[in-house]
Amino acid sequence: MDVDPPPERVPIRELVKYYLRLGLVGFGGPVALVGQMERELVGEKKWVTKEEMREGIAICQSLPGPLAIQVGIWISYIRGGFWGAWAGGWAFILPNFVIVAVLGALYVYFGGLSPVKANFYGVSPAVIALILHSCYRLTKLGMKDWIEWALAAAAFLITVAVQAEVALVFIGCGVVGLLYYGSLFRARSTGATARSFWLGIPLLAAADGAPGGLGKILAELLGFFLKAGSLTFGSGLVIVPFLEKGLVQQMHWLNERDFLVAVAMGMISPGPVVITSTFVGYLVAARLSGSLLDGLWGAIAATVGIFLPSFLFILIIAPILMRYRTNPNVQGFIKGAYAAAIGTILGACVLLGKIAIGDWLTALIALGSLVVLFRFKVSNPVLVAATAIIGLVAFPLLRPEWVFVK
Repeated sequence: MDVDPPPERVPIRELVKYYLRLGLVGFGGPVALVGQMERELVGEKKWVTKEEMREGIAICQSLPGPLAIQVGIWISYIRGGFWGAWAGGWAFILPNFVIVAVLGALYVYFGGLSPVKANFYGVSPAVIALILHSCYRLTKLGMKDWIEWALAAAAFLITVAVQAEVALVFIGCGVVGLLYYGSLFRARSTGATARSFWLGIPLLAAADGAPGGLGKILAELLGFFLKAGSLTFGSGLVIVPFLEKGLVQQMHWLNERDFLVAVAMGMISPGPVVITSTFVGYLVAARLSGSLLDGLWGAIAATVGIFLPSFLFILIIAPILMRYRTNPNVQGFIKGAYAAAIGTILGACVLLGKIAIGDWLTALIALGSLVVLFRFKVSNPVLVAATAIIGLVAFPLLRPEWVFVK
């Protein structure tokens, strides 16, 4: 197998510039964002090789937290070092944090935003198409033989059956890959390397907080979202059931309608879908304290909580993987975990399709978006803008009652 020579170090200012732009115009959820990074950073800028991209996706899918942000931190780390990882990662988050925090302030001030449903109606089926198109690109990047396809099929079936992405699927497929591709039974000398790799996987625990007044609210938000960022695996959309149970059923911070609006904000805004947390943090702090300014502090607390574990995981795992990346056992684990990622992404599409596609028009938008993505070089922002306009026009005419109905 031919391996491209690793590119040279990228200046931190270039990483920040790229991820600020991606955070501003990158639509379509985690898989679409990873696909865009693969297209631009592997194919156009040549900042990373195919092997580095495949390794990054596999290891990030095997860790808790939002996939797109973790891949961005991973790439920033291997090209910009420790400080490059922090700079690139927060640059990725900043644009959509600002957008969603402003939308949160408008939502609280005006008591709702009526265009949200209409945007959700048009954009969400296009998001499904973006995920499928990006998944196709990712299969071309890393799926090489029958065992990987078999692992992907198993992961797909488990995801659909359980209706969630299961952490053990990634670990289990990684172990199968390690046994099948690795040298575990051929050379005992590699055992220490494999053990070093495994030690990095389960290192972060959840946190909870509790002081008084606004401080109490912020501590509770930070603790809740640290837990969410530390204990939920896979794409950002998989965090939705965890958030719904905690925010609506247990903490009673939001009602069902507000929560679904928050999810819609994450889907129709650029950047990672878990930016939903920013909107939630703003609503909770602003309503409980009665101040729009306090809402901003709530948005910051929730955002730091949901993303901080991703930085810590990648900065713990990346040095280990960089040191032992050529080890056949590490490579075998990565191949198995990558196959699991492909399967769970497709499984998540089935689950999300039940939310996004509910009538003839949304089915047509999804199919039309797929055709446009495969036949024409249409950018993600253009596609999202076009489908948002369709939603704004069609929603008041068709009045689909299924939108935002659980």
